[in-house]
Amino acid sequence: MNEGATKSKLTPTGPRLECKPVSPFNSMDHVAVRAAFQAAAHCELQQAWQDAPSSNFAPAVVRVGWRHNVLWVYAELTDADIFTQASGLNQRLWELGDSFEIFLRPEAQQEYFELQVSPNNQHLQLRYVNTAALNRARKTGDLAEALIPGDAFRSRVWIEDQCSRWSVLAEIPAYLICGSSDALAGSVWRYSFSRYDYTRGEHEPAISSSSPHAEANFHRQEEWGQLEFKR
Repeated sequence: MNEGATKSKLTPTGPRLECKPVSPFNSMDHVAVRAAFQAAAHCELQQAWQDAPSSNFAPAVVRVGWRHNVLWVYAELTDADIFTQASGLNQRLWELGDSFEIFLRPEAQQEYFELQVSPNNQHLQLRYVNTAALNRARKTGDLAEALIPGDAFRSRVWIEDQCSRWSVLAEIPAYLICGSSDALAGSVWRYSFSRYDYTRGEHEPAISSSSPHAEANFHRQEEWGQLEFKR
């Protein structure tokens, strides 16, 4: 990847989503959340870099909506073995167990964000000023330059063991992503959703993404989708 991958001239090859306002709902009530997002724009995770899904691949659906200056992301992830060893903020969640990942970047902006949520609702919050920053982190193995302290966004997680599923509702303020608290209508962002799905006893997790990546690299922005905020 080179820095050109962050420029707004890229033609989106991932799913295009029209993100529309979502009606008011009780974010503490999972039944109300599921109902509010039932008709929202959605995408499914896949393993486009493979000829066929892994034997341990499990489906996941992600839905989006917005209100005022907040993007809402609601994901339902099928999972035969829901677990994580995460215990605090900004740990390397993708190495500690199951993790749901949100990648966001306004169309004309080089800086982009990677927000992760674990099944016990721990967060990893990363801001890359450009792809050079990503390359430095990969070379050194040190995320310090990219870490965002504090409560950058909010989320809630529900675990439904009886149907082998966990769900995430993420509340992401526009100010975090684009530095503005203006209403989102008319904005265009790049996005990608992904996950690490671990099963204890398996050597490797099943990874998947909403983007049709040619290789298993979630940071390939040329394959991210386009998120259009509509009224």
